[in-house]
Amino acid sequence: MQLAILRTSVLFAGVLAATVCLYPQTTPGKEARADARGAEPPGMPPRATPADYQAHAQAGAVTVAAEFAGHFVPTPRGTLTTEDFVTVEVGLFGEPGARIKLSIEDFSLRINGRKAPLPSQPYGMVLGSLKDPEWEPPKPPSSKSKTSIGSGGGEGGQNEPGAPPPVVHIPIEVQRAMAERTQKASLAQGDRALPQAGLIFFPYRGQSKGIHSVELIYSGPAGQATVALQP
Repeated sequence: MQLAILRTSVLFAGVLAATVCLYPQTTPGKEARADARGAEPPGMPPRATPADYQAHAQAGAVTVAAEFAGHFVPTPRGTLTTEDFVTVEVGLFGEPGARIKLSIEDFSLRINGRKAPLPSQPYGMVLGSLKDPEWEPPKPPSSKSKTSIGSGGGEGGQNEPGAPPPVVHIPIEVQRAMAERTQKASLAQGDRALPQAGLIFFPYRGQSKGIHSVELIYSGPAGQATVALQP
């Protein structure tokens, strides 16, 4: 009888262990920390009113306001630049207590009246082309000798005439800081309480002086709106 009971206990323990592996439990501590943190840390604050942006338009009960920044990336901690994208700062306003489901896929940008508007891109696509105008690369040490045989440089440590410029590597800490600033300034996504504001990015490598007209197009849960911006 004792042997049968022992075998039954071992069998039950094995089944219990398998059940725990197949259906892992959620750690209560993690849930509590997630609830305490809230949905997202604060990013770019919305301006006081829609009139504080370049232009605004109505999409149902939501006002879509926007300002075109060109190849600049304005963040609360300073302005960055990118040659491969253009930036729009957008603000969405509604009645007190109103909420909206935000997605960058609800926005597109028409430049110079082109039939096909540019699709918005996640902020992560912009990181590889970001530059900080306030960061200056270290100056290369000047050569004390007027000749630099076998050194690959010309007189005084300068490159040979017609040679490509030296490759400048941005320090990892500078890249990390730019990425953090861009992420926090980007438009948050998901179910959000209004007002909300942030940056949206669109692929465009042309020069800003060649842009004659800009239209931000919104087509989302609130409705549809086209905001004519100043290039």
